[in-house]
Amino acid sequence: MADQHQQNTTLSKIFPVKPKLKPKSRTPSKSPESKYWSSFKSHEIQNLISSIPSISFSPVSSSHLFAAANSTSLTLFSSQSFSPTSSISSFSDVVTCCSFRSDGSLIAACDLSGLVQVFDVKTRTPLRRLRSHTRPARFVKYPALDKLHLVSGGDDTVVKYWDVAGESVVLDLLGHKDYVRCGDCSPVNAEMFVTGSYDHTVKLWDVRVESKKSVMEVNHGKPIEDVMFLPSGGMIATAGGNTVKIWDLIGGGKMVYSLESHNKTVTSICVGKIMGQENGEETMQNRIMSVGLDGYMKVFDYAKMKVTHSMRFPAPLMSIGFSQDCMARAIGTSNGIIFGGKRKMKEKEEKTELGDFLGLGSVEEPQRRILKPTYFRYFHRSQGEKPNEGDYLIMRSKKVKLAEHDKLLKKFRHKEALVSALTGKNPENVVAVMEELVARRKLLKCVSNLDKEELGLLLGFLHKYSTMPRHSGLLMGLTRKVIEMRADDIRGSDALKDHIRNLKRSVEEEIRIQQSLQEIQGIISPLLRIAGRR
Repeated sequence: MADQHQQNTTLSKIFPVKPKLKPKSRTPSKSPESKYWSSFKSHEIQNLISSIPSISFSPVSSSHLFAAANSTSLTLFSSQSFSPTSSISSFSDVVTCCSFRSDGSLIAACDLSGLVQVFDVKTRTPLRRLRSHTRPARFVKYPALDKLHLVSGGDDTVVKYWDVAGESVVLDLLGHKDYVRCGDCSPVNAEMFVTGSYDHTVKLWDVRVESKKSVMEVNHGKPIEDVMFLPSGGMIATAGGNTVKIWDLIGGGKMVYSLESHNKTVTSICVGKIMGQENGEETMQNRIMSVGLDGYMKVFDYAKMKVTHSMRFPAPLMSIGFSQDCMARAIGTSNGIIFGGKRKMKEKEEKTELGDFLGLGSVEEPQRRILKPTYFRYFHRSQGEKPNEGDYLIMRSKKVKLAEHDKLLKKFRHKEALVSALTGKNPENVVAVMEELVARRKLLKCVSNLDKEELGLLLGFLHKYSTMPRHSGLLMGLTRKVIEMRADDIRGSDALKDHIRNLKRSVEEEIRIQQSLQEIQGIISPLLRIAGRR
């Protein structure tokens, strides 16, 4: 008796019928990393005069500043509100590049007149004027581990190593044969830096070498627009043409990977960070972020050698920067707009940052009083508590809601279930009921028992959906059976004849479409074969 009762319980359990073939979404679901980059709340800074060729974030995360070169001025913005805080206008020509010192107190900038200037960030006072370039200066960079020197380069093909305090050139490094457009300093060695030129080469320099020649050279194959050291210091990334390439300096300048995801010239690259999972623990992982004239920002995971995120902007992109605390990014465009992005902070992070700002450490919530059985709240404790990460949750089973046709199927009233689904507006439910009736071997019996009005509903449904690719396998076979079984009823009713005419017309139209598609396929396939050989 117990076995029989268990069997009856199992049979009485029923779930809503669902179609076996579901249409796949055309837009793939977002990966966790795409959700991370999409979580940056966008801010648009407009009303700037011209193109933004350079953006630099302060290396001191507590200052929340970034600088943008714009026409003949250098504007400082807050990375929290993306509003301008101050502007430096001590330039006689267009500013091309800017760079913060490692302590964030000074900023260097160069312009098309060839002048390199150093400013105090707080007072905006020009402290040094370094003039030696005979042509426009295109880049200037403060070494990460050195506060006393600068590196600059320009259209005179000369790379200059400056003594900032003495306002003098320590070294003139010759070797490039075309405009020097970019450079970066090593994060692990204060005496080493790289420069990129329109002669397609990137040169590694060491100021300790007496011959004043580059210690290594790699050829990108296209004019270099940007170059940077990766955080390890042993690898560099170069941008030129529509390609970003990664080179291993320790391995003798060997190319590790070539990324060709942009359609137009890549103008700027930088390193961004993301919180990832490694061996079950959260770790900061580095990403290469690139922007180009095609309006795309690409995020590249160079550990797995793949693009993890892509974002489109409505203008050609010229520069990109990412903050040290990983909370803000800024992208400069060719039409004078800065697209800023700020990541939403979690509640714990906000409390920690508030405590650090006040000098109190992390702000903790006050401890609650211990509840005793003499308190009224003791008997209502944990009613509104949320589960912690380590808690084991016992979920209540959700009550299954059955539609009308599911209830009728549960009672084995097959014909009524089919009619109920047909009167509804969801074709997926109709197909699901038909598939269930096929499994129970009751579909043809239900068709034979339909009256003329119900048969009209069925024929109308077949006329509308039988040529749909994902349902045609079932519905076209059913259509043929319906016409064979109910031929006499169809001949005796003008309404049913109209349904059959419409059905025939839609099938003939679908056949014409398929024939046209086959003709097009026949034309295209030889062209694809020829293209594949090249």
